[in-house]
Amino acid sequence: MRAIVVSGTDTGVGKTVFAAALAGALGAHYWKPVQAGEEDGTDSGRVLGLSGLPSSRILPEAYCLATPCSPHRAAEIGGVEIDPLRLALPEIDGPLVVEGAGGVLVPLTRGLTYADMFARWAAPVVLVCRTSLGTINHSLLSVEALRARGVRILGAAFVGAPEDDSEATIAEIGQVRRLGRLPMLADLGADGLAKAFRENFNLEDFVA
Repeated sequence: MRAIVVSGTDTGVGKTVFAAALAGALGAHYWKPVQAGEEDGTDSGRVLGLSGLPSSRILPEAYCLATPCSPHRAAEIGGVEIDPLRLALPEIDGPLVVEGAGGVLVPLTRGLTYADMFARWAAPVVLVCRTSLGTINHSLLSVEALRARGVRILGAAFVGAPEDDSEATIAEIGQVRRLGRLPMLADLGADGLAKAFRENFNLEDFVA
């Protein structure tokens, strides 16, 4: 498996932290195609600090936009036109972890969503789901949106406090694999994140 896409059910669900953990565990390259909002730093910079990967494995964004909003609108505000051809998966040796933005239907342009792009890439998606109230609805809608485009779902990775029934319900109704759950870490750093990933996920689920 060359490329794995990490997407989420919403903004702020822990997608970047999970992507950092996965990229570090795989020794992969990491790529965030479009960064929207730079005031608080970039997701690439955060992954560099959390993954334990060398900077050479953090690939530059295709687009880095100043306004922290949906990529399609951030591009319009910045006077930029996002060209889907520039979003082709990078040619690298070894595994690649690609991080989307927000939820699966976040628009890149007014005619192209991230889910559409995932389908073009023909790469499997790990759906990162929070465990708090509302996650069942958000997760199942995301699963339906991906399946409607023929996107392969590798499984659901949960982030947050344990909610066994919600996690099991999403896996059962959505017919997706329950990959594991990343707990909230009081001291978020590369070593602690790597340890939490090893203890809560099976790396073979991401390479088979």
